[in-house]
Amino acid sequence: MRMRRFTCFTGVLATLLTAAPAGPEWHGWSDAIFAQAKRENRFVLLDLEAVWCHWCHVMDETTYRDPAVNALLKARYLTVRVDQDARPDLSNRYEDYGWPATIVFDGNGKEIVKRSGYLPPKQMESMLRAIIADPTPGPSVQPEVKPDFSHGPHLTAGQKVALTADFFKSYDFAKGAWGFSQKFLDGQAEEYAMSLAAAGDVRAKQMARQTLYAQLRLVDPAWGGVYQYSTGGDWNEPHFEKIMFVQAVNLRAFALGYAMWREPAFLRAAQSVRTYLKTFLTSPEGAFYTSQDADLVAGEHSAGYFALGDAARRKLGVPRVDRNIYSRENGWAISGLCALYGATGDATVLQDAVRAAAWIVAHRALPNGGFRHGETDAAGPYLGETLSMGRAFLDLYAVTGDREWLGRAETSARFIAANFGAAGGTGFVTTRTPTDHAWTPRPERDENIALVRFSNLLRQYTGNEFFGRMAERAMGYVAAPQVAQGFPTAGPLEAERELSSEPLHVTVVGRRDDVAAKALFMAALALPANYKMTEFVDGREGASTRRIAYPASDRAAAYVCSGTRCSRPIFAVDIMRERVEKFSAQFASEHLTKR
Repeated sequence: MRMRRFTCFTGVLATLLTAAPAGPEWHGWSDAIFAQAKRENRFVLLDLEAVWCHWCHVMDETTYRDPAVNALLKARYLTVRVDQDARPDLSNRYEDYGWPATIVFDGNGKEIVKRSGYLPPKQMESMLRAIIADPTPGPSVQPEVKPDFSHGPHLTAGQKVALTADFFKSYDFAKGAWGFSQKFLDGQAEEYAMSLAAAGDVRAKQMARQTLYAQLRLVDPAWGGVYQYSTGGDWNEPHFEKIMFVQAVNLRAFALGYAMWREPAFLRAAQSVRTYLKTFLTSPEGAFYTSQDADLVAGEHSAGYFALGDAARRKLGVPRVDRNIYSRENGWAISGLCALYGATGDATVLQDAVRAAAWIVAHRALPNGGFRHGETDAAGPYLGETLSMGRAFLDLYAVTGDREWLGRAETSARFIAANFGAAGGTGFVTTRTPTDHAWTPRPERDENIALVRFSNLLRQYTGNEFFGRMAERAMGYVAAPQVAQGFPTAGPLEAERELSSEPLHVTVVGRRDDVAAKALFMAALALPANYKMTEFVDGREGASTRRIAYPASDRAAAYVCSGTRCSRPIFAVDIMRERVEKFSAQFASEHLTKR
């Protein structure tokens, strides 16, 4: 999921945040609103906001309380407000517009204007008058370009060259991170840089490490957790909202970085995110909340507040926490915690992940393996919920060897295959339920990238080509030139790399109650690779899921495998990393890839 989706755009604050008249009457999103608009010759204005967003609050306190704006809205518009976190379908549909996003429709559901970010009162008034005078679609509404799927389920050689060039070109070598105006850690780009670094790319290693070090400046020193991003082209102007997606991305990236380079600062950052989640975003039952607001007082910038320490902040109050519990956000958090557990072996981290997963299974599960977004779904089920939880289950299997989690991952994947395939056989759509009568659901780029990686890894674990075909179907959408060339370019490259190669595969064979076997398994989990399979085979529970016949032994042993070939047994923890690196290098030199 692109960081851009969560961006709360800034603008010039036109009026002071003082007492103002009540705002417009807000309605929910529905086809009934469009029917009413058509009957009454009105337009529909959608305010797609984020409850944690500073500039959304500013717009509510200024623009929507302006008398001239309100008069125009009351006369000719029906106003609809939607929290984008609550509606993944609308969030995906308008993700490039950031929050707040303002979209105006006619009564038939046709878009007239799409605007990004904070609109001051005078600018909003001018736009509303212009629409009334001329309701034809403006330049912000462009015809949709249909992707070209003729190249099949892989990036072409030319695409890989061009995307790789863009990957390096978009990196800020002076200040770190991909992009120059806003600073944040892009999870897809960071993981791809780590993958290249692991293969010996010195420049990519520099980029990955520099970005993690720079990102430390967005870690909250008082409460832990990570601020969303920084403006101004540097790391000194943070926006203080804390969103679960950002926490999960940083948790995973810092944990992977620590596993790769054993840098204490990266471990401390990952642990601070986990501490923040436990302190502020964990429900009494163990599931995770959604976000924490950027503002202590809605619409008032909080830089002074966040400069304070814990006690001083708490005397003033605590910014609002969105206590909705969404499956998607919990899946992200669980996967991040699994990465931290793998890097550290801290059993309490795994306990947090398992507890959240159990709650979501008990309270958000649908029949046949899917998941609701929240307590109810306005237009679901949504792909993102089951995809996120499916990957979380697979990550739980990787760090526990418990086949219950693998079974749940398989069931989730089959639910996705049965419910979200796009028409035409390429890609998967966000939802089967249209957001309105004038819109047909489309695939979304980042969901399909995540689906390539999830279903391909599931295929690797199970040996079931059904999941491989799912991965190729998703990659067929991602590889379309109009899709692949979007920002960031790292996502398609990482998806292609994983789909076209073998993961690092380490299996520990022994009894679960054997201390030596457990030590070998924990050493396997700590190996530095973001494309990795780890399994624990206890003969009393059955054979390997890949049906690999490991030799009988009275000692616990670990094996590194690729395809149908495995290393000699590894009995000692202290030589695990060395043996794995040697075996992997041997296979790389022999070009044993799956393409």
